[in-house]
Amino acid sequence: MEFLWFALVGMIAGWLAGLMMKTGGFGALGNMILGVLGAMVGGYLFRNFGISAGGGLLGSIVTATAGAIVLIVVIRLVKRI
Repeated sequence: MEFLWFALVGMIAGWLAGLMMKTGGFGALGNMILGVLGAMVGGYLFRNFGISAGGGLLGSIVTATAGAIVLIVVIRLVKRI
């Protein structure tokens, strides 16, 4: 059951990041992968900078979305080079 929540948070975060960055989305699987990777990146960044997004589902979505946005920015920078 925990994996389902993790996948759901990943899909929501990837979708939100795609909307905020105007990428048009990556499809359901792409959004889930982006969101899950974003959760790892966001968790790492938030922990190192001492930022707390709160607990629970909303905090997880905020952290994963922030991380996914960072990933999109990095991907865009790499594509330009």
